Amino acid sequence: MRLSKIIFGISGASGAVLALRALEYLSRMNYETHVVVSDTAKVIMRYETGKGMETLKRIATRVYSNDNLFAPMASGSFKAKAMIVMPCSMKTLAGIATGYSDNLILRAADVMLKERKPLVLVIRETPLSYVHAKNILEVSKAGAIVMPATPQFYLKDKSTGKLIDNFVGRVLAIAGIENDLYEEWGNEGFRS
Repeated sequence: MRLSKIIFGISGASGAVLALRALEYLSRMNYETHVVVSDTAKVIMRYETGKGMETLKRIATRVYSNDNLFAPMASGSFKAKAMIVMPCSMKTLAGIATGYSDNLILRAADVMLKERKPLVLVIRETPLSYVHAKNILEVSKAGAIVMPATPQFYLKDKSTGKLIDNFVGRVLAIAGIENDLYEEWGNEGFRS
C-alpha cells in the first residue's frame, strides 16, 4: 500500500544528489512520489551524479515533463501531503515569489501555497543578493518554508553520506514526513 503523495520538484541548481537521496528514501518507505524536473536540472544531475532520467523513473512513482500543465498536481484537487523543491534555483524561487506559474514546478508550488499545504524550498545559492533575500521573504510570507542546503556540521561522522542523509532527513521532517535519516539534537549521539 502506498503512503501519502509527495510532489518533488528538481530545478536547475547544484545539489541533485540531495534530491536523488530523498527520492530513494521515499521510494523505500513506499511513498507515492510525483517528480517534475526542469531541463537544466536534467543536465546538472547528469553532470554532478552521472545519473539521469532513467534513475528518476526507476525510483519515482511518476515523472512529469516541466511543460505539462495538465499534470494532476497543477490542480488543487490533487491530494498531495507536501511539495519539496530540492534543489531550488533562484529562478524557481523568483517564479514562486511572484506567482509566475509558467511551468509545472511553479504551478504545483503555487497550488501548494493557495491550498495552504507544506511547500519546502531547498535553495542553493551563495552569497545571496538583495533580490534573493527579498524573494525568500515573499515566499516565506506566503507560507513556504525556505531551507538553505546547509549541512549540520555538529555530526561526529562527517562523511559526505552522513551529511547528505542528515540534511535530507531534516528536509523530509520539515515537510511532515517521518523518517530515520537524521538524529534530533540532544540524542545520545551528540553528547560528548
